[in-house]
Amino acid sequence: MENTRKAELEEITATLLEDYKADRVINCVELCDQPDKEVVTGLIDKLNKMVFPGFFREKSYQYYNQNSRLTVMIEDVLFHLDNQITIALSQSPEYECADYATREEAAHVICREFLLKLPAVREMIESDVEAFFEGDPAAFNKSEIILSYPGLRAILIARLAHELYLLKVPLIPRMMTEYAHSRTGIDIHPGATLGKHFFIDHGTGIVIGETTIIGDNVKIYQGVTIGALSTRGGQSLRGKKRHPTIEDRVTIYAGASILGGDTVIGHDAVIGSNVFITESVEPGARVSIKSQELSIRGGGEKQKELGDTWYYNI
Repeated sequence: MENTRKAELEEITATLLEDYKADRVINCVELCDQPDKEVVTGLIDKLNKMVFPGFFREKSYQYYNQNSRLTVMIEDVLFHLDNQITIALSQSPEYECADYATREEAAHVICREFLLKLPAVREMIESDVEAFFEGDPAAFNKSEIILSYPGLRAILIARLAHELYLLKVPLIPRMMTEYAHSRTGIDIHPGATLGKHFFIDHGTGIVIGETTIIGDNVKIYQGVTIGALSTRGGQSLRGKKRHPTIEDRVTIYAGASILGGDTVIGHDAVIGSNVFITESVEPGARVSIKSQELSIRGGGEKQKELGDTWYYNI
């Protein structure tokens, strides 16, 4: 029995090793030449603690004051993020032929620039926390929002990933936002530009595409798609504006779909639930589905016919 099992293992191993020799995308050229997902998600947690000092405890080491705590965390993040960016840069056209030392030097510069952006990210997140508290009467206080709201977590990770995206780091920004997607149900591409005071209510099922531009004081509810009108062009569309622009103080209610790179939702517009928009909407407009009626019967009351009170013809 033991000899049979050994022969089976050798056969399976030999079969897979031979299969790995084929010219396929899924075959790694070298072992461990891709960023490590577990390390990247660990970095997200450390950055979260740096953005919100005092809200999330660091259990892997002890510290005696804020200075020592922050110094140790920065050193930790620098070491691991440097390493992950060095690996990722091998897939950048700019560095694909560069040796490890060159990529390592470039990664350190990128990592330093990224960490120096944290105060600006914290300023934006502070405005987001304020937007959540102002927009949600169910919020007990701001601590509850920071500690438990998936929308804020998705926005934070998107803001951090966006900074790495702007620094042209391959793979890692998308790994970060897809981690947020898997944990919150909110899919924000790291290329999307998010204005300040951004509020996502509930959040499940929200999709925000790569070239989306969102202004300040925007509120979005669950199930909203801000996407491309068509992706049939595939890679030929890379780098082109494919997703809408949402101007300041726009509210988009649940289930709405807004599509297309030329689509602009003007400032102060209100987009009603379940609408499908593929062209621009003027500032201040109210958009809803026309002539949809709700009929309520029974309960001992006179029948009520409730129709839409406002709409914008698109």
